[in-house]
Amino acid sequence: MTAIDFEAEYNNRARVPESGEIIASWGRDAQAYRAARHGHVRTLRYGGGERHGLDLFAADADEGAIVVFIHGGYWQALDRSFFSHMARGLNARGVTVAVPSYDLCPQVGVADIITQMRAAVRELARLNRPLVVSGHSAGGQLAACLLATDWGAVDKALPAGLVASAYALSGVFDLEPLVGTSLNGALRLNAQEARAVSPLRWTSPRRGSLDAVVGGAESAEFLRQSRDMADAWGAAGVATRYEEVPGANHFTVIAPLADPASAMTARLAELAAQAAR
Repeated sequence: MTAIDFEAEYNNRARVPESGEIIASWGRDAQAYRAARHGHVRTLRYGGGERHGLDLFAADADEGAIVVFIHGGYWQALDRSFFSHMARGLNARGVTVAVPSYDLCPQVGVADIITQMRAAVRELARLNRPLVVSGHSAGGQLAACLLATDWGAVDKALPAGLVASAYALSGVFDLEPLVGTSLNGALRLNAQEARAVSPLRWTSPRRGSLDAVVGGAESAEFLRQSRDMADAWGAAGVATRYEEVPGANHFTVIAPLADPASAMTARLAELAAQAAR
């Protein structure tokens, strides 16, 4: 059996030479969407740090569930300002979207980021609306972690079903393969620490659903990660779905979220509607 080259499998920027141009386009599209939704966007704070904020993109006349979108960047790059346009599709369908930032590795660890995203969700809970959590790449891992969180242990006042479902795009649910790669220079994880922040190894949630979605043109490891996650939690009784987006790479896989007519946006709107019932 040939050994897996984890460096090549997980280095998405090397796998997609045009990734820099795609990321730059995210920044431009996000800025344009924020300007277009002027008066419908407000920032909530969930902590005292510079990056401890989330932008709430309100849909017109909407009081239903809120969909959270957590950005990727291998826990060490980017912020919410690159992803405002991920609210466009859902806003057009009458769904409010929250886009948080978080501190980055190596200034903090992955476990700290999980704690920060729990704090962001706790802040959103003050709005007394159901929550669906989505995320891309590192954000997919964080979305799964939030679905599996025991919210009563975080705060006794929080309902057990605070997060109704998770929609993870190109998630990394088992971080142990990253330990021997250059990506771990910032993450600074050993094998035991990597397992501790891997939702694939956590006790599965008692309620809710998980969609594990991945680009059809992504590496074999990314396909495996999403398939294994859906299989593992599905075997434990969680309602799971595994889906490949034909032709999409690690960076283009999130593009349908900006399109109100896409199947991806429709699925998230469906999850939001289910959460609000």
